[in-house]
Amino acid sequence: LTTLVLGLALAVLVVDQGTKVWALNTLTPGEKIDLIGSLISLNLIRNPGAAFSIGDGATWILTIVSLAILGWVLVAARKVGTRAWAVALGLLLGGALGNLGDRFFREPGPVVDFIDYFGWFIGNVADIAIVVGAGVIMVLAYRGTPVSGPPHHPEHAHD
Repeated sequence: LTTLVLGLALAVLVVDQGTKVWALNTLTPGEKIDLIGSLISLNLIRNPGAAFSIGDGATWILTIVSLAILGWVLVAARKVGTRAWAVALGLLLGGALGNLGDRFFREPGPVVDFIDYFGWFIGNVADIAIVVGAGVIMVLAYRGTPVSGPPHHPEHAHD
């Protein structure tokens, strides 16, 4: 299952970075292109903050928080015991790496966002992966499913 976590993370990272390169080469900042009416649009921006542009002046704090989450995901991935947790962690890992990659390596920085949702906020593929992964984790936590999977009781193996 660790292979599923890493494979999904790599797929998310590749799609995220590929769509960001496409957006930077195709879209013009400030020129909104409607996709689904005005509900979903393409609108290129550089976002120093998090979702909803929260934390614009605290990029370094967001980077530290992202690195801490990344560390937790990497530790949890070594213990993963269910496909659902593997998918959730893979999505979270790929999304975190996508946005951290922007913060560390993309000139002139910060994160490239281009998917405009209802005019409320603008995000990217990494954000979608993070939100979906976090949603799956919330469901798993609500159900009480630990990262390592359901407990194994060998004494009941032949019941």
